[in-house]
Amino acid sequence: MAMKVVALWGCAKSTNLHVGVTDLGSRPCGFVPILSRKLDFSSEKSKKWECCFTGVLAQRAITPTLDERPYTFGLKPSEATDLTQEDQPKGFHKDLSLLPKPLSAAHLLSTPNDGSQVRVAYQGLPGAYSEAAALKVYPKCETVPCDDFEAAFKAVELWLVDKAVLPIENSAGGSIHRNYDLLLRHRLHIVGEVQMQVNHCLLGLPGTRKEDVQRVLSHPQALAQCEMTLMKLGVTRVSAEDTAGAAQIVASDGQKDTGAIASSRAAEIYGLDILAEKIQDDDDNVTRFLILAREPIIPGTDRPYKTSIVFTLEEGPGVLFKALAVFALRGINLSKIESRPQRKRPLRVVDDSNKGSAKYFDYLFYIDFEASMAEPRAQHALGHLQEFAGFLRVLGCYPTDGAK
Repeated sequence: MAMKVVALWGCAKSTNLHVGVTDLGSRPCGFVPILSRKLDFSSEKSKKWECCFTGVLAQRAITPTLDERPYTFGLKPSEATDLTQEDQPKGFHKDLSLLPKPLSAAHLLSTPNDGSQVRVAYQGLPGAYSEAAALKVYPKCETVPCDDFEAAFKAVELWLVDKAVLPIENSAGGSIHRNYDLLLRHRLHIVGEVQMQVNHCLLGLPGTRKEDVQRVLSHPQALAQCEMTLMKLGVTRVSAEDTAGAAQIVASDGQKDTGAIASSRAAEIYGLDILAEKIQDDDDNVTRFLILAREPIIPGTDRPYKTSIVFTLEEGPGVLFKALAVFALRGINLSKIESRPQRKRPLRVVDDSNKGSAKYFDYLFYIDFEASMAEPRAQHALGHLQEFAGFLRVLGCYPTDGAK
């Protein structure tokens, strides 16, 4: 069957598939509520490939109107206090009330902003590794802490911030499945990635010795990544929401027998001492973060690009092999593949010859491949993939980041 291939951004083909999505489009949204709708592909017309995004979308410079501009987080100028070194209490944590408050998922306020800085949302508190990743890619940005991952997604959709930087995988802990699921539920685009070396530090109150620590707080992943050090210390491990939050708890409680595993920047922010550095079991501990935005970027061929997609497959023998072969046939390297069960249809029922039924998990496949959507080989590969996929969506095409 002859097929004319165009630059493809996302396609869906199914007679039964219903995907719940948040669809705010590319319009600036102020007080627009999140709407969840089902896509019904049951008509004859929709049996053809319906493209969610066709062609290469140009980057648009959109200036929000007065009531659509992001909310300014932090203190009012009248409330800001510059503490000199003489005014600051030595050997103790700083005033925690001066830190920006986390953005909750239900926070829908929007007030004027001068727009002089890029505002970047991240999950956690000031001093989190996600904030460090945001500052690595946007050194002069205004970082906005969020309570959870979904709050960061919504902050971008509702024009409260310009970008979000969220972790997607760690070399020791593996994939962050929650963010894979949220990529499908929300209509944001991946516009970049950043890889960052993670160096865990043992923090304590000023004057505390490492031998005095009896219990250690941190995120479960950080505790697991420092297993050997914690075993040698013989301490009790206590889970916290995130590493920076653990440092804040230690600074607030004032108990010298309690330490935290967090970054060196968290120690500086919360006025803690670094009792030990690089305590992780694996020195090469790297976390990969995704940069999310409302609009996609224009892909190019001037430097290495990566494309992220998600798709489902029709039933049949060797169908996954055939799907992956469309990239191998065109010399396209796959750098990541992840499968997640479909929540709307987790099990597939197949009748067998014994009049029974076999149930199999029905999966969504997430793939990162090293090619730009501006290249014909990438366009042809996705055109070929359409023959096997029941649903296909391009999550983003963006420059690769090989630096730690």
